[in-house]
Amino acid sequence: MKEQKGPFCQSCSMPLEKPEDFGTDERGFRINDYCYHCYQNGNFASPDMTLQQMIDLSIDCMIKIANVPEEQASNIATNFIPTLKRWKMQKT
Repeated sequence: MKEQKGPFCQSCSMPLEKPEDFGTDERGFRINDYCYHCYQNGNFASPDMTLQQMIDLSIDCMIKIANVPEEQASNIATNFIPTLKRWKMQKT
């Protein structure tokens, strides 16, 4: 797996490579921090998603889409997802 240099979604870590990859604010303008899967029309698409659910989803995506071995995907997601903006904001 190639090293991810960014930009990438601050919720799920999806690479943001094309204009259509980015989420949108309530007026439909591009949001630089989040992908279209996670953020649409100024809101999180799954506002009640937990950090653990995002980690599990990311592992599944890395395995199925990027063909990353399960153990490696688990290590990446478990260590990286909690450092992203969305999840750091939820810590107390």
